[in-house]
Amino acid sequence: MTEAPSPEPQAAGAPRCGFAAIVGAPNAGKSTLLNRLTGAKLSIVSPKAQTTRFRVLGILMRGAAQILLVDTPGIFAPRRKLDRAMVAAAWTGAVDADLVLFLVDAKAGFPPQVSEIADKLADRVAREGGGRAWLVLNKTDLVTPQALLPLTAALTSRGAFAEVFMVSAATGDGLDALLDALAAAMPPGPHLYPEDDLTDLPDRLLAAELVREQIFLQTHEEVPYGTTVETETWQERRDGSVRVEATIYVARNNHKAILIGEGGRKVKEIGARARAQLETLLERRVHLFLNVKERAGWDEEGARLRAIGLEDPS
Repeated sequence: MTEAPSPEPQAAGAPRCGFAAIVGAPNAGKSTLLNRLTGAKLSIVSPKAQTTRFRVLGILMRGAAQILLVDTPGIFAPRRKLDRAMVAAAWTGAVDADLVLFLVDAKAGFPPQVSEIADKLADRVAREGGGRAWLVLNKTDLVTPQALLPLTAALTSRGAFAEVFMVSAATGDGLDALLDALAAAMPPGPHLYPEDDLTDLPDRLLAAELVREQIFLQTHEEVPYGTTVETETWQERRDGSVRVEATIYVARNNHKAILIGEGGRKVKEIGARARAQLETLLERRVHLFLNVKERAGWDEEGARLRAIGLEDPS
């Protein structure tokens, strides 16, 4: 389990603990927000949409409150079984949480996709009662205050949001106010995790995700979307290092050739950058070995979905 740096002294008061799910359309900045709030690389990030595929938990202490932030996949119109499982994971995260943060890309405005999510959240709040959804406008450093006003009015007219926050996950603007409000909103109760833990994400899954992040960053078009990564072996070594073997599954043979690259250069570069990230997180030496295999239709296999932390929607 990944651990946080030594925590600051806790403020006096009764302990609080609760789940806050971050939901929104793809590329709203959910993973960037989670990483910024926790101060660690827990959820992979790329400029491409639909990078996050399953729920990622970030554990954050704020005074006497333990805030359990849940990064969810972006909500979009699914086509494959993989897509349906991703969207189901996002809505499950919202249903299970004590509080929902609806993250909206302020620069992108109010497209139909955002409108549909807002309406569904409004229905959820109406059914369950109370103000369990907050609106968080992200990337506000990229738009003018004049542009924010009509966007905020359009979203809050849905009547689903008890609070509105304007933040920039990239710069950190507005995040202190958001964290203070989250800490106060968590229900009273004992902490569920040790205070120095950052996530419950298994190291094996973390390794696979860091490899997949590099695939998103170093390949283009449909290649990263037709790819999944599974950690096959995790061997602790006597010198304190770890040997990790992971398999990259691709849907098409031409994707395999692209990922391997001429003379194996592409897969070596993917492995080198993923290994450096993993060593930073684990704070020890990592020996990472990658294998690329073609497996047509992996994104329709229940076993492959479960291997990457998703439930089979069928």
